[in-house]
Amino acid sequence: MKLSLDQKAVLVTAGARRVGAAICRRLHAAGANVMVNYLRSGKAARELVAELNTRRAGSAAMVKADLLHVDAPERLVKAMLQTFGRLDALVNNASSFYPTPVGKLNETAWQDLIGTNLKAPLFIAQAAAAELKKRRGCIVNIVDIHADFPLKDYVIYSIAKGGLAALTRSLARELAPAVRVNGVSPGPILWPDADIWKSAKTRKAIVDRTLLKRTGEPDDIARAVEFLIVGAPYVTGQILAVDGGRSISL
Repeated sequence: MKLSLDQKAVLVTAGARRVGAAICRRLHAAGANVMVNYLRSGKAARELVAELNTRRAGSAAMVKADLLHVDAPERLVKAMLQTFGRLDALVNNASSFYPTPVGKLNETAWQDLIGTNLKAPLFIAQAAAAELKKRRGCIVNIVDIHADFPLKDYVIYSIAKGGLAALTRSLARELAPAVRVNGVSPGPILWPDADIWKSAKTRKAIVDRTLLKRTGEPDDIARAVEFLIVGAPYVTGQILAVDGGRSISL
């Protein structure tokens, strides 16, 4: 089945790099106009937008926003309407990720990790709700298998993703029947940049716990997002694990 997003407009937070960029490319290939949100990855955002506009003129744009700022949600929605005149889908992809073991927790880490992983998706969804209802659109949140299986030493991150899973289900009820809300829960796709994740032993231990015995690709997540946006009109309030079976073998 060929999925089509022709004439639809999608906002992807943290869309300039890694999984976010894969999501932007796949949704754009399906016909969507894409708004790439970024904060520090300006060069990557410009390159991605130029690439997409080369394929289809005027089909991609970028907006800089710090999602921890209180005015960011309204600014993002305003940018969508000014650029594309509509908002059909929101992909909450932005995430902070770093360890916060008990004994080293602090308010700064709490505000950042809860802010990017939980607070921002809620308030962006609220800002976008009226337009999404008008378009009978949808929201896809990028969750994490560690929402259900907390990662040791990542206390605040695990709490935040657990909250995002609950938010996904709650918004599905709040915004029904006009707006569908679902989540994608990745397993090992791209390794984090921190040194601890560069260890071959650490990586092997994680991959060995997947049923498929391999890591996934960013496009695996992008395909799932595309499916939930355009290929699953009777699905809402669900979180799809894309993890090679790791979540049932932990």
